[in-house]
Amino acid sequence: MLSVLSALGAGFLKGLSYIGELSELHMRTLIHLFRGAVERKTTIAQMSHVGVSSLPIVVVTMLFSGMVMSYHIADQALMLGAGAYIGWMVAETMARELGPALTAIVVAARAGSSMAAELGTMKVTEQIDALRTMATDPVQYLVVPRYLAGMIMVPMLALIGGLIGVLGGFVIADTTAGMTAAAYFNSIRANLELWTIAAGIIKAVFFGVIIAVIGCHQGLYTEKASEEVGRATTRAVVYAIMLIYIANLALTMVLFP
Repeated sequence: MLSVLSALGAGFLKGLSYIGELSELHMRTLIHLFRGAVERKTTIAQMSHVGVSSLPIVVVTMLFSGMVMSYHIADQALMLGAGAYIGWMVAETMARELGPALTAIVVAARAGSSMAAELGTMKVTEQIDALRTMATDPVQYLVVPRYLAGMIMVPMLALIGGLIGVLGGFVIADTTAGMTAAAYFNSIRANLELWTIAAGIIKAVFFGVIIAVIGCHQGLYTEKASEEVGRATTRAVVYAIMLIYIANLALTMVLFP
């Protein structure tokens, strides 16, 4: 019994320590941002890496997700006599949940893991220590550009992914339910609220911050052993996805009371 309690206590303390490290890294990043200490070239390169390079997999993911969603919605809507609302229901689902959440998960798996691996390799090879020796703050030089890239590019990817998902939904709605383009898109225009789209973008901003902070944290706090880089990369993806789901619930309750 005591061993179980001891293990639970150790796990709880480890969790608090992790949250504290994330909070400290986030605050240091925000301080550099407020001071305008931004490496512009590095930031642009990271925006390309996070956004442009992730676009193909986001497009494929959202296209087929929209198709599957439309297939199920069309089936149920026709049974209930609500076929005229298929387009709106697909767009509503994409804007509220699937667009931001699925995009963030894809970016976490691709770009978040890359951040952890890159910074972890720099930590193991003592490049980060070399930056400190040259009086360069690793948070300013390495974390801030990735933070900005995640915060800016994930919402853009979510918006594009949502549009692709809606178009994929139309293909299935046209094929299975015989819905015309006019009927499909008119139902979206008549029922989809602007706030729903804005709320999805707000969610994506938070998700982008989560991906960047966790990915950079795992890289910066990697132990100096080559095998630890792979473990840090795995943790970055797992922790980011878990926090994305938790944040998604909290933001949904706040944005859609």
